[in-house]
Amino acid sequence: MADLPLFNEDEKTWEKLFRTSGALYRLREMELARVGLSLMQAAVLYFLSISPEPLTPMKISRLLHRQPHTTSALLLSMERRGFINRTRDMERKNLVRVSLTEKGEAAFQRQLRGRTAMNITACLSREQVAVLNTVLKQLHDAAIDMIRQMKPGPYDDARF
Repeated sequence: MADLPLFNEDEKTWEKLFRTSGALYRLREMELARVGLSLMQAAVLYFLSISPEPLTPMKISRLLHRQPHTTSALLLSMERRGFINRTRDMERKNLVRVSLTEKGEAAFQRQLRGRTAMNITACLSREQVAVLNTVLKQLHDAAIDMIRQMKPGPYDDARF
């Protein structure tokens, strides 16, 4: 009986993607540690800074691909550090809005100064970057579809 290969080509590619993602994640974590932020905190600051209006915790959960209880703990920590405000919506009392504070804006600006990891694609040609963006979007969309199939929840929202 012939031995089956350990991984097929798709699985080998996934392993390379996983390892690359882990290395990039670690590089960015190390950069952010210099300014006292975690990767998830920096992501929340980013999403709040580009949003024209305050976001809800559920929307932030969707943007981060995290469960609501995980995001809630993250937001509580960030509020205690003075980076964000969580306020009840005056019209819809059960709705909470998250907004950036001056301290949060300052932390966001600080982390922008040391973003070597985010510019790592500079080693690629513009054409390679365009192809990479197209492929990453396809993989992201496929992953979200699989998540929806496996576990209904916050990813069910069509706005996601």
